[in-house]
Amino acid sequence: MADSKLPTLLFYCQHSLGIGHLTRSFALARALRERFRVVFLNGGRLPQGVSVPAGVQCIHLPPLGMDDGHAVISRDDDFDVATARAERRRLIQEAVARTRPAVLLVELFPFGRKKFATEILPMIRAARRLGARVACSLRDILVDGRKDQQHHDDRACWLVNRYFDAVLVHSDAAFARLEDSFRPRRVLRTPVWHTGFVVPERRLDAQRARGEHVIVSAGGGIVGDGLFRAALDAHRRTGVPMQIVAGPFLPEPQWQALRHEAAGLAGITLLRHVPDLAAVMCTARASISQCGYNTALDLVVSEVPALVVPYATATENEQQQRAARLASLGALQWMEPHLLDGAALAAALPGLLRFRPRPAALALDGAERSATLLAQLAGTAVQPQRVEAELAWSTC
Repeated sequence: MADSKLPTLLFYCQHSLGIGHLTRSFALARALRERFRVVFLNGGRLPQGVSVPAGVQCIHLPPLGMDDGHAVISRDDDFDVATARAERRRLIQEAVARTRPAVLLVELFPFGRKKFATEILPMIRAARRLGARVACSLRDILVDGRKDQQHHDDRACWLVNRYFDAVLVHSDAAFARLEDSFRPRRVLRTPVWHTGFVVPERRLDAQRARGEHVIVSAGGGIVGDGLFRAALDAHRRTGVPMQIVAGPFLPEPQWQALRHEAAGLAGITLLRHVPDLAAVMCTARASISQCGYNTALDLVVSEVPALVVPYATATENEQQQRAARLASLGALQWMEPHLLDGAALAAALPGLLRFRPRPAALALDGAERSATLLAQLAGTAVQPQRVEAELAWSTC
């Protein structure tokens, strides 16, 4: 039971495609419980097998997401998008009025989630009127390949300066800083804290005896079909045993097609979802995966020899940047996504099985540091003392 004497933190999270934003946000919520009464606004579909952290009150909004064309879609057959949006706005405003939060923590916006601004901005304004401090929770690397990237960055900078008291970048500053992928033409005046990476609480034995199989995964799985099919083809060519973790968001028709294709293949195991991917990685000889935030950290903490094939589109490039940086540290190997097919994976397997990753010296205490910093933010009428120097970008 949450301590009623603790200040309230209202945490808004909208995960739209994968599971990464929700996983990181739940890990943060667990750390925040020690300092706040945490009320979590969940805007996406809750995946099967993923539980709300104990002691966290969760308000499930009618779930919305994004399709392959980045259009907003409903994840609940009982709501069309317009009806879902109206009900979400009502529930959000009701939550702000009822909880009167000391801190409002908003995941990604305004650096992303522009299509949800019509519910996020009224929430922020309402919370500020009640005296709340407002902070943004941000991953290590932002997408910076949009056609309108400069306008996007300038708009985000203006919104942060106007409405936010702090930006929490969940990264080791020696690995990636906000200014690496965010370049507005005006100075960002709001304080920026690089907290370290956020990883879920767990006990892992990275030195345990490993099996002979390669584990193949793609985060939530919604864009993993191409990787899984290439892995099956590589298995046919090499005979290397593989365990494929499809993920809870792999579309059901693709899951059934994958099961049909794998039927009768010796050395192939299919799993729909596992509760802790890093623990499963500790049992594998090697890993083939994409390179989302949480998957990358699972690879680092499990110390499994890893080959990553980042998910990428014309505008989605953050996984490639993360993969290249981790490869430069010797933590993993990576393959350009346009090269992905069964033959390329088969050719890469011998090198992967010989590969021994170097431990990546990254700060992994981001959840605890974030909780400390937000507690300071809640308890002061001026900027917290433990604040990094303001990032001074060129105004040209």
